[in-house]
Amino acid sequence: MEPLTHIGKFLIITGLIIVVLGAVLMLAGKVPFLGRLPGDIVIERKNFTFYFPLATSIILSIILTLLLWIIGRIR
Repeated sequence: MEPLTHIGKFLIITGLIIVVLGAVLMLAGKVPFLGRLPGDIVIERKNFTFYFPLATSIILSIILTLLLWIIGRIR
């Protein structure tokens, strides 16, 4: 029965992660500066729009790196 408890824990944790990611995606549109920073690349043509959030990606990467580093130091 031991492997089943590991599978159950894995499924619960995976479900919680999916719920948190869904909530973040729902709320991400309400943050006014997210995705509209200087350094984000936007190319608009007649029938085409290319958008690459370079500055937003770098800032989110730094924030997540610091957060995970702090969590690692606490553990």
